[in-house]
Amino acid sequence: QVQLVESGGGSVQAGGSLRLSCTASGFTDNEYCMGWFRQAAGKEREAVATIDSDGWTTYVDSVKGRFTVSKDNANNTLWLLMSSLKAEDTAAYYCAARGGNTWCRPSALDYYPMQFWGKGTPVIISS
Repeated sequence: QVQLVESGGGSVQAGGSLRLSCTASGFTDNEYCMGWFRQAAGKEREAVATIDSDGWTTYVDSVKGRFTVSKDNANNTLWLLMSSLKAEDTAAYYCAARGGNTWCRPSALDYYPMQFWGKGTPVIISS
């Protein structure tokens, strides 16, 4: 059974940084796509960043240059380093994964959806 568990959320002031982590267990695919999503109150969930099994990363325009997604294969951990945080980054952040690394990018995930999801961690940015 695949489990994804996020941690690292919290409350910070605008301009600050946070690092989210996602620990995966039970996920054995050699080719995969993993990513971070967020959902703000009253808004639809959006993909923020993805990384595939080859290490290719893709970001949604609103976070380019501020967020960095990375993975630690040895420890089955996905990271999201968020810097220069803005009030509009306030949301619940979710880790997700699927097998296969085809079209592993935020713009394609409606057609190649994630299979497994974490329960989320809150991020609150105060201005």
